[in-house]
Amino acid sequence: MSFSTELEPIRYKNLILLFLSQVLGGSGAPIMVLVGGLVGAELAPSPTLATLPVSIMVVGVAISTLPAAWLLRQFGRRRGYMLGSGLGLAAALLAAFAIGQQNFVLFCLASLLIGSNGAFLQQYRFAAVESVPAARSGQAVSFVLLGGMVSGYLGPEIARRSQNWLDGEAFRSGFIILAGLYVCVMVLLNFLQDTYRVDQVEDDTERPMLEIMSQPTLIIAIFASAIAYGVMSLIMTATPVEMHKMHGFSLADTAWVIQSHIIAMYLPSFFTGLLFTRFGERQVMLIGVFCLLACVILGLVSDVLFEFWGALVLLGVGWNFLFVGGTVLLTRCYRPAERFKVQAVNDFTVFGIQAITSLSAGVLLFQASWDALLLANLPVLLLMLILLAVMIRRFPQTAAA
Repeated sequence: MSFSTELEPIRYKNLILLFLSQVLGGSGAPIMVLVGGLVGAELAPSPTLATLPVSIMVVGVAISTLPAAWLLRQFGRRRGYMLGSGLGLAAALLAAFAIGQQNFVLFCLASLLIGSNGAFLQQYRFAAVESVPAARSGQAVSFVLLGGMVSGYLGPEIARRSQNWLDGEAFRSGFIILAGLYVCVMVLLNFLQDTYRVDQVEDDTERPMLEIMSQPTLIIAIFASAIAYGVMSLIMTATPVEMHKMHGFSLADTAWVIQSHIIAMYLPSFFTGLLFTRFGERQVMLIGVFCLLACVILGLVSDVLFEFWGALVLLGVGWNFLFVGGTVLLTRCYRPAERFKVQAVNDFTVFGIQAITSLSAGVLLFQASWDALLLANLPVLLLMLILLAVMIRRFPQTAAA
């Protein structure tokens, strides 16, 4: 299926709107990553539950992927995305209220709703692919994900600077500001143009799900994205608590490391698409696995600030190469009429794995150790390394392909 010439300006305008919406709406997760464990440590009845709000947010993403995909299919991306931003607005206001009331359960519920909003945010990358010719899908995904680099700085900066604006209620004002950002996102998304209309896909035949899922490339694409998010979430969720609570680093130093990590997740998107064009997705994904392995190794010896920073930067770069590569591979495995159900299965799997690893972070950190948490990543990373190596050897891919 080809894009008509008169529609292309509208579709490229979509990338700008999606980018800006990613910047503003994507700030919610970094705020929760930075302060969720800290607020949890103050409100939770047990120290082992300190990271539960962050984990609950990831659970919110996982359990909302299928409903989000259904809503997007029924009502279109524009109205579906606006609904997701409405969930984010409710979540931010509820989080501010929960902190004021010192209510851990309500704070976890707010985190769950921020995760639900995240399920809609994750679908931005598929809207980006649908807004450009197929040959530019890698650049489109990378461009929209660049918004995450800005939000990765903006979110923690809002939380840090507004920490004590309300006496005795640390971080409450940050969530009030976040509510305003979600309102801005809803205004922006009102101008989004739906890329696939019903009349454009009604003639496409849908294959049975079992036939679609039997494709080796699809399996590896989903597995790669799941590993990228699982490893990243496990280490990132535990890092603020390990640094601030266990090693005594200041909140400013901890925020800097988390900000650097999130920026490293998205900064490579400036050139990831070009790397895909030059070398192919599989080779770039292989480099991503090596970066994640290097993160684990450096993390095992980390006891000074720079070493924590280096490990988290490697974690971010590895996530980018592996996750963006998995996303692009996925889009080559389904027909237009199949996109919503395949995307839903992919995101449910990816964020289900992320939820499990995030929920495991606090338990591994407090019941075992930081080293044990890091070593738990090695088996899946080595398996991903083997799968990619076999795939590259048996099914060579040129840059032109």
